[in-house]
Amino acid sequence: MTLKDEHENVFCNNEYGVLKKVILCEPKYMAIREIINETQKYYNEQEINHQLAVKQHSQFIDSLRQCGVDVLLIPAQKTYPEQVFTRDIGFTIGDQVCVSRMARRVRQGEEIELKNRLSHHQLPYLDIREGMIEGGDVMIAGTTVYVGVSSRTNLQAIYYLEEALPEYRIVPIPFQDKYLHLDCVFNILSEGEALFFPQAFEEDTIVMLNEKFKLIEVSEKEQFTLGTNVLSIGNKQVFSLPVNQKVNQRLRNEGYSVMEIDLSEIIKSGGSFRCCTLPILRR
Repeated sequence: MTLKDEHENVFCNNEYGVLKKVILCEPKYMAIREIINETQKYYNEQEINHQLAVKQHSQFIDSLRQCGVDVLLIPAQKTYPEQVFTRDIGFTIGDQVCVSRMARRVRQGEEIELKNRLSHHQLPYLDIREGMIEGGDVMIAGTTVYVGVSSRTNLQAIYYLEEALPEYRIVPIPFQDKYLHLDCVFNILSEGEALFFPQAFEEDTIVMLNEKFKLIEVSEKEQFTLGTNVLSIGNKQVFSLPVNQKVNQRLRNEGYSVMEIDLSEIIKSGGSFRCCTLPILRR
């Protein structure tokens, strides 16, 4: 494979370009084995209906493909109960897929399956070798990369990323640990707009973000149902949960086309559209 071919198969420099290729994993063995956020805590006593979760996930895949997105699937393994959340095991910056270093034992090993799939498709990747970092904490905006400092991503990995990708400006974003990943409280929608949940951040962080984006506030109720965790597929089109009606109306008011797909069974395990998708090619 030539360098030109690699660039045609792997490239992302924002969160909202036209999505061409993405990695997903069927929630066949999804389970709550340890509480990771308030959403999982709430649903911990409920049994996950795997048949319904797979059906909802399949409908999402069908919708992506109808929108012209090439969906690559990682084979689901019984060993990994949170494997459906492919965003966490990697992230694409420029022409490089970065493979995460997972923080919790329950998720360690998922990155091996990702590397196997990338190798199968002859796609290049960078192994993060220091600290811990998960893709749910990583947001790219051109040559700036915002990285959440959380219980899953630490400064050691952020410093490694700075050295590995010197052409990018890495901006650490601290937020309250109980929200797990940055994309549960912040999500870039366009060059100048983002969803955010203000209670997760200190005032100085909000001021900084407000200088870069028009911040569309998500309520506490809709943060709980992962209102920030939409997926942009380009041309102001986003996937969002039907339950988050206030978020969806605000997006429509800003000119977005909102495609409502039910992932209610999958969000019991603490993630939604962005969590379930690992973009590797946007244009």
